[in-house]
Amino acid sequence: MNSDAPSKSLAGIFVLCWLGLLADGYDLYVYGATLPALIGQPPFNVTPAGAGAVGSLALVGMLLGSLIVGTLTDRLGRRRIFVGALALFSLAMLACAMAPGWELFAAFRFIACFGVGGLLPTAVALTNEFAPPGKKSLVLGAVLTGPATGTVAASLTSLAVLESSGFRPVYAIGAAGLLIVPFAWLLLPESPSFLRTQLRTSEADRIEAAYGLPRTLDVPAAAVRVSPTRALFANGTAGTTVLLWAITVLSLLTIFGVSTWLPQIMRTAGFGVGSSVSFLLAYSVGAVVGTVLASVASQKFGPRPLVVVGFVSAAAALLLMSTNPPAALMTILAAVAGFGGLGTQNMINDYIAQFYPAATRATGLGWALAVGRIGAIAGPTYGALLVGFGGGVPVAAIAFAAPALLGAMLMLALRARAVRRPAIAQDAELVG
Repeated sequence: MNSDAPSKSLAGIFVLCWLGLLADGYDLYVYGATLPALIGQPPFNVTPAGAGAVGSLALVGMLLGSLIVGTLTDRLGRRRIFVGALALFSLAMLACAMAPGWELFAAFRFIACFGVGGLLPTAVALTNEFAPPGKKSLVLGAVLTGPATGTVAASLTSLAVLESSGFRPVYAIGAAGLLIVPFAWLLLPESPSFLRTQLRTSEADRIEAAYGLPRTLDVPAAAVRVSPTRALFANGTAGTTVLLWAITVLSLLTIFGVSTWLPQIMRTAGFGVGSSVSFLLAYSVGAVVGTVLASVASQKFGPRPLVVVGFVSAAAALLLMSTNPPAALMTILAAVAGFGGLGTQNMINDYIAQFYPAATRATGLGWALAVGRIGAIAGPTYGALLVGFGGGVPVAAIAFAAPALLGAMLMLALRARAVRRPAIAQDAELVG
């Protein structure tokens, strides 16, 4: 550690990242919570197929955001990308609330998800870099409760106003992320590892000293020519990189299929709008609680076994939901599925963040999430087909349990290699 006592608290960084991810989660998952007020309802009167198509189209925007913005983060700096992505999707949410027609709503939804896709890799990279070395999983796990908490907020907001006021106020509230923008611009520091890749050594030294971070090595001048994207396949990491992409595809297919269609599927099973949205609320609460518990366990056992447990929990809960149990038990199973869905993806993010060195961390996570969006894009359309062909809760539950089980098997197949590499040495090798 630096010899001088730190003059700035790390807590502000983590709180800002958490708040940004809360807004991220709200804006991303609000679509599923508001589907009951969009399908067959004025002013848009959309069909299930149309709703599924827009859900998937928006996730194409998220794919591009994860890929483009995640890579730019390691090239342009994390502070600017964090602020820009947050402002973009918050403004797009306000535009969704004011959209006069379905086509414009879909376009603004696409833009919102582009910004959402760019925020997560940046927030995770910042959190992982500034977290104390012995508590990275705990801190990252706490920050990654942000998206699930945002889902809880979206569910509660929908429960409160959807039936009485429609979908527009729910989306307008999603623009509250704009309130975070000035604080993030003024208070978030730049990543020292990024500054070193730009040969801005004195700035990196000052930030590390101010926050009491371990001093990283300077980047050799020759290293500035190394691409962070190429580095994902260098030094024997290609196989693990591809396998992590496949696992993320299966995880996001399950998450977005279930979170998008759970309220509507429950409504078709005879539950009212309020009751059906409450299942999404239970799913979200399960994700928050599960992420906290998993991050504590991950600090001791590592994130890999927690990913396997999460996938299996999601599959078991979904299979039990296929038996049409009583409403109380269905709510509990939805919470377990939330832990196995969003909670599992948070542990995957933890694994990826610790697997790649700091200079390529945002790129590695951005690419994994971008490729994983193939599953996210397929999830809503997959669910729409089930609903369109009359598949009720049993069919949908079994259909979404299958990718979760496959994800568990692939994670077991992932070579049991050390997650924590000699980061200081490797961080000096690559640049943005």
